[in-house]
Amino acid sequence: MFKTFRNALKVPEIRKRLIFTFLMMIVIRLGCQLPVPGVDREYFSNWFAQQTGDSFNFIDAFTGGSFLNMSVFALNITPYITSSIIMQLLTIAIPKLEEMQKEGEDGRKKIASITRYVTVGLALIESTAMAIGFGNQGLLEKFNFLSVFTVICALTAGSAFLMWIGEQITESGLGNGISIVLIINIISRIPQDFTSLYAQFMKDKSFAKAFIAAIVIIAIVLITIILTVILNGGERRIPVQYAKKVQGRKTYGGQSSHIPLKVNTGGVIPIIFASSLMQLPVVISSFVSSNQAGAWGTFLRIMSSRNWFKPDNWFYSIGAVIYIVLVIFFAYFYTSITFNPLEIADNMKKQGGFVPGIRPGKPTSEYLTKILNYIVFIGAVGLIIVAMIPIFCNGMFGADVSFGGTSLIIIVGVVLETMKQVESMMLVRNYKGFLDN
Repeated sequence: MFKTFRNALKVPEIRKRLIFTFLMMIVIRLGCQLPVPGVDREYFSNWFAQQTGDSFNFIDAFTGGSFLNMSVFALNITPYITSSIIMQLLTIAIPKLEEMQKEGEDGRKKIASITRYVTVGLALIESTAMAIGFGNQGLLEKFNFLSVFTVICALTAGSAFLMWIGEQITESGLGNGISIVLIINIISRIPQDFTSLYAQFMKDKSFAKAFIAAIVIIAIVLITIILTVILNGGERRIPVQYAKKVQGRKTYGGQSSHIPLKVNTGGVIPIIFASSLMQLPVVISSFVSSNQAGAWGTFLRIMSSRNWFKPDNWFYSIGAVIYIVLVIFFAYFYTSITFNPLEIADNMKKQGGFVPGIRPGKPTSEYLTKILNYIVFIGAVGLIIVAMIPIFCNGMFGADVSFGGTSLIIIVGVVLETMKQVESMMLVRNYKGFLDN
């Protein structure tokens, strides 16, 4: 990887794209420190520290600390991510959007344009809820129309600006822009997390205890990263054979190919869906009521991953079982709406392709569905293992960090995809050089 990166810097076009991406990252981090006018940041920090759930920690990790700082980038690109997921689901449900998607580049541009409008709409709704909800509790120095309007405009504009930066990185930089924005936010929190781990397990300890703690921490991180890399790269290749066709004096077809089915077909989406659904009651409770006693309080503690795997109270670990079931459910659900075995089988049949030993048409569709169900389960189990390692360490040893399995999956996935793009750009350049000679 480092050799590829070093060789890429020698190419002027790639070097220019890399510099542009780096400059945009600096702009993102500066924006995360720029406060929203009229906000009492000390009050918000105190309020944040009093929250017993981990839902806002999850949000703060994805926003690179800008949510805690209540900066103009407090919403970050979460409205865009939500908008993209909504549009993906609507593409399956609305025939008009499905037609747009099949129109090629023009159709994708139309869907992208609609996604932008939906993003701004969601950012407007979320910023209004935050300005009014937190404003009632003392977030704003002066709770009046002008202050609320200023916060709404600042947060909405910040989210829209980040969406624009992401699109510019995609066009003029390296990698997927939205993913780059997300990864820089996650990475920015990691030094603080390791500082916290050092203070908790190594500071003021004997050399032997500190050394063992360092080895254990490094081993856990490396194991999680290795599992994530394996999970992202794993795939099942279904062999496909195309029949020969003779037209005039030419023979077409006859070649072999394959259908790559990724083990982690849903990516990080099942984890995000499950985490969001688990934390929804906690978030709502934080806004509408501070009373967390009785049965409702017990339910909220079950839903919060901070309370799982604690040696002094294993009862709350019931939430981990609910979480596992949700991840598996959303893995199958998301795969079912993004991968259509019947459509693939029909396309193969039209092009004269078939899976060796399987009849074309419905039998092929049933075969692909059977293989897919098996792969999705393996991928879901892999996701659960990666996601549960940091949660387990948090519960058993009190290793409270903002980054978890979800963050590592995103980081590894984005890095691998970006390196593939760099390699493909270098390959195209080598072909051009060969043709020019």
